[in-house]
Amino acid sequence: MELIANLKKNWSAQYRKKMGGSKEDVWKVISMQNNLNYVHPFCKKNKVILWDGEKSKDILVYLNDLTFIREFLTWEKNIGYSLIIGEKNKQKSYVEWEIDTINDDTYLTITVYPYFIKNLPKFITFFPYYLFVIPKLKSYLKSVINGIDYFIETKKPIPKNYFGKHSWFS
Repeated sequence: MELIANLKKNWSAQYRKKMGGSKEDVWKVISMQNNLNYVHPFCKKNKVILWDGEKSKDILVYLNDLTFIREFLTWEKNIGYSLIIGEKNKQKSYVEWEIDTINDDTYLTITVYPYFIKNLPKFITFFPYYLFVIPKLKSYLKSVINGIDYFIETKKPIPKNYFGKHSWFS
């Protein structure tokens, strides 16, 4: 838990959306092996190394061939999970996926604590983060969550770059 606390000391970007399915529907999709192949609009390939709850580990190859490894840290059925993500042998970002229900509505929230320039004082990183990094990440997260919702509603894989290209991943 100390690792997670340290990773959360950084700036964060978050996107939250009301989903077109139940909590169980959302969990089924986000916890499915190789799920990014079906829901992620910037995913060229998602390959599992190990799929076993909080021990899960997979590879995400983006459309621009940038390759990240996801290593899961927590896994709670119908609630969400947390993971670290990044290139092999490089710094990692911390990510939380959370499903919650308010009244009869189900929401999915993804929060990213990026590793970029995290070792510098916050007063130095404030403008780069708020003017560039956070808007780019929010745009990315919006596309990912919309891709999940698209898959839940249509039962069809999301087309590549369906919501527009992203300069970091397309």
